[in-house]
Amino acid sequence: MNQAHLHLVFNHFPIIGLFFGIGILAYGIIKKQTILVNTAYVMFIFCMIMAKATMMTGEGAEEIVEELGISHDIIHEHEELAEKYMKVLYALGLLSIAGLVTHTKKHAKASLVSYLVLVLALAGLVFSKFVGTSGGEIRHTEIRTSDKFDSTLPEVYAHEKESDDN
Repeated sequence: MNQAHLHLVFNHFPIIGLFFGIGILAYGIIKKQTILVNTAYVMFIFCMIMAKATMMTGEGAEEIVEELGISHDIIHEHEELAEKYMKVLYALGLLSIAGLVTHTKKHAKASLVSYLVLVLALAGLVFSKFVGTSGGEIRHTEIRTSDKFDSTLPEVYAHEKESDDN
């Protein structure tokens, strides 16, 4: 397994985990089920850890896809978005740890922390859409907008573009 493969394996956890964690957290808040809220917190912490693993394999993945002819510009755009997303996930993970502590100690602010985590997780979900799409555009030329398509098309696919134009 190379860095690109690991990057692809790891990057799905923060996005999918965040999606399911939000559902579990929202249901736990509505039903006032501490176990569900705590489960969501653990999921968010895991998302943070897996996002860090994704970031750690990003440089290696970048080198591999640049050798395939992918433009550095499209990779750089993805990298910039991922760094912003990572900041949100760090905050979410740390706030989730605080949520676990407040729920365990039955602190008066435990409910407030749950709502803050939910809002931050929703913001993270929005970021994840942009990060995931920009990452997908690196190899999936069919989802790129037309202005990105021509300038970052690897030479291996150039003949397909030329035949489409004729």
